[in-house]
Amino acid sequence: MAPEDLLISDLHLAAERPRTLELFLRFARERAARARTLYVLGDLFDAWIGDDDDSALAVAVRGALRALADAGVRIRFQAGNRDFLVGERFAAATGVELLPEAAVVDLAGQPTLLMHGDLLCTDDVDYQQARRLLRSPPFVADFLARPIAARLAIAAEYRRRSGEATSLKAEDIMDVNAAAVVDAMRAHGVRRLVHGHTHRPGRHALAVDEAPAERIVLAQWHEDGGECLRCDADGIAVEPVR
Repeated sequence: MAPEDLLISDLHLAAERPRTLELFLRFARERAARARTLYVLGDLFDAWIGDDDDSALAVAVRGALRALADAGVRIRFQAGNRDFLVGERFAAATGVELLPEAAVVDLAGQPTLLMHGDLLCTDDVDYQQARRLLRSPPFVADFLARPIAARLAIAAEYRRRSGEATSLKAEDIMDVNAAAVVDAMRAHGVRRLVHGHTHRPGRHALAVDEAPAERIVLAQWHEDGGECLRCDADGIAVEPVR
């Protein structure tokens, strides 16, 4: 079998969505085990409160990733807006490699920029301001110093407020900004970008400095299924996950 790479994002694994968790665990045991590399482009978790999380969900996911890594699959993880607190302790426990928020890799023979995608949504000014605050070292240090129960409560409240705010925003504000996409691709010298975050899967043709380019958006997973992007010598294709 030819080497292949798989890309997924936006699973939003949570205790209240057990079927999505089981879907991922089965995917890790079966489909992903045949891959050369599994790329996770953020929001694997609906909320990650720190690497000391010992919940049943956290234990199950860490175990699945560790088994996959031990089987020889390279796992490369890029943080999303819901799980940016995934850190070195998680990486050591699972065998995953932590990627920066923008990473260029070879996919199907072409340099490809990987991002979670939230940094491209520059029209959502409120979100970008909140993002900077939530990822600031003082905020992170204060949050991680709190007991797990307190962190869970804060995360739940943040998700509630985020959902309310999102429902009041225009759809185009929460999508990527076209100029931001071109700027990112130009800065990294690529003609292909893959990201998640927007939950608007598809393949989009564009131009970067008058050269043809492509933006691929990964799908959100739900309890009834998801998608992965398969990359091999034959090219790139979307593959359903059931």
